[in-house]
Amino acid sequence: MKYIAKGEEPNSFTEWKALANDEWIPTYSQLSGDVKRDVKNALIIEQGGICCYCERKLNYEDSHIEHLSPQCNDEGQLDFQNMLCSCQKHLKKKEPLHCGNSKGADEIPITPLENNCEIRFTFTADGQIEHTCQDSKETIKILQLNIDKLINLRRNAIEPFIIDPVTSEEISKDDAENFAKEYLEMRNGNYNEFYTTIKYLFG
Repeated sequence: MKYIAKGEEPNSFTEWKALANDEWIPTYSQLSGDVKRDVKNALIIEQGGICCYCERKLNYEDSHIEHLSPQCNDEGQLDFQNMLCSCQKHLKKKEPLHCGNSKGADEIPITPLENNCEIRFTFTADGQIEHTCQDSKETIKILQLNIDKLINLRRNAIEPFIIDPVTSEEISKDDAENFAKEYLEMRNGNYNEFYTTIKYLFG
């Protein structure tokens, strides 16, 4: 889980909410079209293009706006500071739920808006995420961050730092650290996948 510094909401979203009057009160279910697209794009940009929870690369069509506090909380449903962007919008048959879909209306003890969230979890070279306390244990469970699918994806991201994909030779610690330094740089406004995993293991 990477720290997310929230920014200002899009002007179009502010203007849309300002249209509220005695006859019409805006709700999240009414958010659509260009305004909703502006909100989602703003979320993706401030997250550096990765999922707010698992840090997979976000695909615009297969991601969704996530409410940190449940939508049933009227005060938070149109609060940009309560919005994030999570992966996994279109579910395949028998695909396990994770991230925002797994969280549902639950609240998580540790959120990506906490500036120390990155150090509340540890990672292993085989792709697993481990807790450091009861709060991180509960967060991992709610978000299902240790399902086989995500473990395998993290393992695939880790492997090039251990074994050279071209020569199949083991990579030295110095080379892995240099590789990680480049990997962790933001490029064109985007982070690479599983940023926190690579930072913990090789950064």
